[in-house]
Amino acid sequence: MDSLARQPDEAQAQRASPVTAAALPSQRDAFALPDDVTYLNCAYMAPQLRAVTAAGVAAAARKERPWLLRPAEFFDDLEALRVLFAGLVGGDADGVAVIPAASYGLSTAAANLRPSAGDRIVVLAEQYPSNVYPWRDLARRTGATVTTVARPADGDWTAAVLALIDERTAVVAVPHCHFMDGTRVDLAAAGTAARAAGAALVVDATQSLGALPLDVAEVQPDFLVAAGYKWLLGPYSLGLSWTAPQHRQGTPLEHHWAGRRGSEDFANLTAYTDAFRPGARRFDVGEASNFVLVPMALAALRTLAQWSVERVAATIRPLTALVADGAAALGLVSAPASRRAGHIVGLQLPPGTVEPAVERLREAQVHVSRRGQTLRVSPHVYNTRDDVERLVAALGSVL
Repeated sequence: MDSLARQPDEAQAQRASPVTAAALPSQRDAFALPDDVTYLNCAYMAPQLRAVTAAGVAAAARKERPWLLRPAEFFDDLEALRVLFAGLVGGDADGVAVIPAASYGLSTAAANLRPSAGDRIVVLAEQYPSNVYPWRDLARRTGATVTTVARPADGDWTAAVLALIDERTAVVAVPHCHFMDGTRVDLAAAGTAARAAGAALVVDATQSLGALPLDVAEVQPDFLVAAGYKWLLGPYSLGLSWTAPQHRQGTPLEHHWAGRRGSEDFANLTAYTDAFRPGARRFDVGEASNFVLVPMALAALRTLAQWSVERVAATIRPLTALVADGAAALGLVSAPASRRAGHIVGLQLPPGTVEPAVERLREAQVHVSRRGQTLRVSPHVYNTRDDVERLVAALGSVL
């Protein structure tokens, strides 16, 4: 399809990209995707890996025999999960907490930061609600102000964020990329500016982690959270967070038995203590040892570790470039490649056409999302050039 030839600015962005790992061969067989389904909607919810389904089935069966569950099994899989997540973000396992949702981790961050009256909490315009509501609540409680970064006309969120960070800033709460269209924030630059202003950096990596490399040693976030059911390929209702060392003595959202030191000793649980288990484990949700979801999340993160995030990114990035090129041939606008994270592309359709386009595409078994006035396309390693061509052909018949 000639319309998918890469445009010069796209090609330049590809060469300039830090992603140099080799692309993966198609991993479609690792997922239970029917042959007639073109799923370009991982930013909505990842299809389940066969390995994750198998882990869930086996885990559900294990719960049939609770007499075989030993106290250590409440903790061993959690520790393995911490190690895998720490490896994913370049952090340490002691900084990892197991949470039910990104909102839980963000609320934990908000509960442990102390802005003063008149301080600013910086968020993006049209940012995902879970990374807005906790800050509105914190502002109400403290007299701080939520300051919204307006959507930049050139797509450069980084410059727009940096322009609003000053001595009045107490918290910078941003994603790695905007959930609507994948336009990117340079987290390392945001972190540097936040630290210079004495502000905390809180990162919601839900729409990037697993598809976009991230290193907490470089970014230095105070708190980083990610839901597990999108780019981490895990089950719904289980996420993970990483907390910087200076915040690990903070206050958890809930006080449960498993967060306390010595909780591994079931015979002495009533020897109550005010001491917490080490690191960020105090921030775990109650019943974090979920005997179905945790094994599923382990299977997902083990698969990601085997593939490597760098290779996942190298596989997806050319596909989003092809989407942008094909859409441009139809007269549709997307952000420049230099502004996109590489795994999500947002297409601007004429007013009044987005929802009908999504419905028509769904009827053709081509699955994408509408976010605002944007048609959001988010492929993964189960997609190929053929899927992109099918999308572009379907769009051409709709518009």
